Amino acid sequence: MSSSPVLTVFSRRGCHLCEDLLGELEPLLRGRAVVDVRDIDLDDSLRERYHTRVPVVSAAGVELCHYHLDRPAVLAWLDQIAPRASRLS
Repeated sequence: MSSSPVLTVFSRRGCHLCEDLLGELEPLLRGRAVVDVRDIDLDDSLRERYHTRVPVVSAAGVELCHYHLDRPAVLAWLDQIAPRASRLS
């Protein structure tokens, strides 16, 4: 059984942009990937790295977008990593 690809969203509590992005991202993935939300305020190095530049969507260390969801970038990543044809349950 293979594991699902992971998108990491660097976020913080009370961030309306983060909430908006997550609300748009989850339905876009349609089970083709999982979302790992990381609160930057719980990790000093993440807080220093991202500061006010949240949310950030990252895949395997590559930043796909920040502040707002870049649908074409996320869909291109999905098609590369988790093609629809291989999504058999």
